[in-house]
Amino acid sequence: MNKKLICIECPKGCLLDVDIENCRVITVKGNDCPKGNIYAVSETENPERVLTSTVKAKGLDLKMLPVRTDKPIPKGRILEAMETIKMISVDTPVKAGDVISGDFMGLGVKLIATRNAQAADNVM
Repeated sequence: MNKKLICIECPKGCLLDVDIENCRVITVKGNDCPKGNIYAVSETENPERVLTSTVKAKGLDLKMLPVRTDKPIPKGRILEAMETIKMISVDTPVKAGDVISGDFMGLGVKLIATRNAQAADNVM
């Protein structure tokens, strides 16, 4: 089976022609650098994404606190991750970069705040 991908590893955006057999990459053509081959294998055999979302904030100057994973997580677990995020709420002040969940879903990634949030009574 052949699959076309556009490589996103560098600004060039090479059009990759990926030959796949039994869910494994056999050959990659069209890449101008080694990053294209690595990208094609990763995207075909084990696609991952950095997840960005928001969690509930209680008693803070924000109603929802923006968060993201510090590393990509398996694409197939994104919906499960979103269900898990729905159950998280933050009620203490945080700074951008603070860890909200140390081992998010047991995946070895951190869920971190991407914005400061202070106690609602400290808002000027």
